[in-house]
Amino acid sequence: MLIETETTPNPATLKFLPGRIVMDAGTRDFATPEEAEASPLAEMLFALGDVTGVFFGRDFVSVTAAPGVEWHGLKPDVLALLLDHFAANMPLFRQGSAGFSVPGADEPIATDDPADAEIVAQIRELIETRIRPAVANDGGDIVYRGFDKGKVFLAMQGACAGCPSSSATLKNGIEQLLKYYVPEVTEVRAV
Repeated sequence: MLIETETTPNPATLKFLPGRIVMDAGTRDFATPEEAEASPLAEMLFALGDVTGVFFGRDFVSVTAAPGVEWHGLKPDVLALLLDHFAANMPLFRQGSAGFSVPGADEPIATDDPADAEIVAQIRELIETRIRPAVANDGGDIVYRGFDKGKVFLAMQGACAGCPSSSATLKNGIEQLLKYYVPEVTEVRAV
């Protein structure tokens, strides 16, 4: 089995592609070892000691290294864990654990006004069809968290969370795209 790796815009995060489906539906972001207890794989990655984030996408796993950790030392350990896990066809999640998150299913930051239903539908469609696929290419995900008085609230996950270029991507890319197609959008904020 060959696992490919790709760099991401976040120098602390590498994207690992095992050549198979990782998550059939949704995504899962682990920001702490406690959250990782739902997944034997995520738990083992955190147990390496130098990992501060694990993200499962459709066909990839993004791993974020702790500040000051060099990937040349950590990468072989991560690859070994991923190879063992996927070669043995081990389960991604423990039985009875919350295995995935459906984008938008998290608690919203802003409650969408029913009068804005058409605007929210346009925003959600743009996120699903144009933004999320591009963000997934960089090893992350973006989750809609609400719309209120022209402001769109989005949560960055995986490689995008904490990425030095994420604020530029949010303002220069995502905000401009949403403003262009949905004139009611005045601002995009990360939460």
